[in-house]
Amino acid sequence: MQTNKKKNCSFALSQPIYMKIKLSILIFLASIIQLNAQDSTYRFSLQQAIEFAYQNQTNVKNALLDEQIAKQRVNEIKGMGTPQINGDVDLNKFIDIPTSFVPAEFFGGEPGSFAAVQFGLPYTSTANITATQLLFDGSYLVGLKASKTFQELSTKQTIQTKIETSVAVSKAYYLVLVSSASLELVKANEIRVKKYRDDLKLMFENGLVEKLDLDRAELNYNNILVQKQNIERISAIAYSTLKFQMGMAQTANLQLTDQLDESKWGAMSIPTQADYNNRNEYSLMQTQERFKELDLKNNRSKYYPSLVAFGSAGTTAARSEFNILNSDYRWYPTTIVGLKLTVPIWNGLQTNSRVKQSKLELNKIQNSMETFKQSVTFEFENAKSNLQNNLSELETSKKNRELATEIVRVTKIKFDNGVGSSLEMANAEADLKEAENNYFRAMYNTIISKIDVDKALGNIK
Repeated sequence: MQTNKKKNCSFALSQPIYMKIKLSILIFLASIIQLNAQDSTYRFSLQQAIEFAYQNQTNVKNALLDEQIAKQRVNEIKGMGTPQINGDVDLNKFIDIPTSFVPAEFFGGEPGSFAAVQFGLPYTSTANITATQLLFDGSYLVGLKASKTFQELSTKQTIQTKIETSVAVSKAYYLVLVSSASLELVKANEIRVKKYRDDLKLMFENGLVEKLDLDRAELNYNNILVQKQNIERISAIAYSTLKFQMGMAQTANLQLTDQLDESKWGAMSIPTQADYNNRNEYSLMQTQERFKELDLKNNRSKYYPSLVAFGSAGTTAARSEFNILNSDYRWYPTTIVGLKLTVPIWNGLQTNSRVKQSKLELNKIQNSMETFKQSVTFEFENAKSNLQNNLSELETSKKNRELATEIVRVTKIKFDNGVGSSLEMANAEADLKEAENNYFRAMYNTIISKIDVDKALGNIK
């Protein structure tokens, strides 16, 4: 009996310990889940969002990889001017030894006749090492300069990709801010309109207003709910767009730390003209022009000779049996050095055609540069005009919003004091909703046109 009691006592003591261990494990797992959830939450200003996109956006990452490819291409071209060394070894087994024909009179035969003889041994092997050094080649010298220009071109293309990414992220970021501000305002309107409807419902139950008045208030409240749902959907799409432009996972939790400063966009100076020299695209075209000029020089250099030094050292063995590696038998060395001068004489005018193609390609990029100069002015004037129009619209819509807000306030006072109608109240609410929609649309359009002006001026670096 004593033994059984000890066993029961031991089991009873183990239960709390087991529960504590289980609880500790659950707490530990919960902390890991919470930590992971926190890790997937990002709080970004606009600049932080742009920096994140530089690290994670696919186009930017590929542009950086292109830079590395260009760098390795330069190393490849440089390597062509260094000594080129190769080694080779071969082992041959003649199933049938080659047959040669010699005059038969060498062996006592009739003059004028030939005898078939086989020279050689069935097993042969050779080992060689060769080296070449380019001494002069105009194409190589031009290609070396072109490879460096290609690397510069790749770097400027990365800059251009980052500019385009910055513009896309900025527009998406402000879309989120504007839609969020609009949503907050609609929620405030919902509370106010709901209170008005509830008050009107109580007045209707006491016989103070007609059913038509209550129906108008209910209709206005339902419209506010529909408006809120639409803005919520727009806000969700805006967040998804921003995450996509940043290269962020759609499942990540993103919070924006910048605020929509309305005063910042209401007053700003507008430049009078744009300079195409400030644009990275023009610098990119200039590099492309130099690249095409080097390509033209490269094709012209094909008219000139090239000079290469070479050397070769090898050894040969021949055996009647398969004992090539036997050190008792001799290997026969062969060594040669020399220079090789290659002079182009005639290739069916291929070089001439390549030169003409290069000239035409150079003309194309020069034409594109002239067109770009004109397009910068057009782009800037168009963006400036849009900005001016949007600023004017923003100022007007801001005043209209303030007026509509005041009209709603006064109309509500009149209605509460029995000197106003529900129709006036409904009309005032509808006008306020339209004024607020116009205001936020003008705000977003102003921000976007300001970004377009900065891009046209080359201010986005």
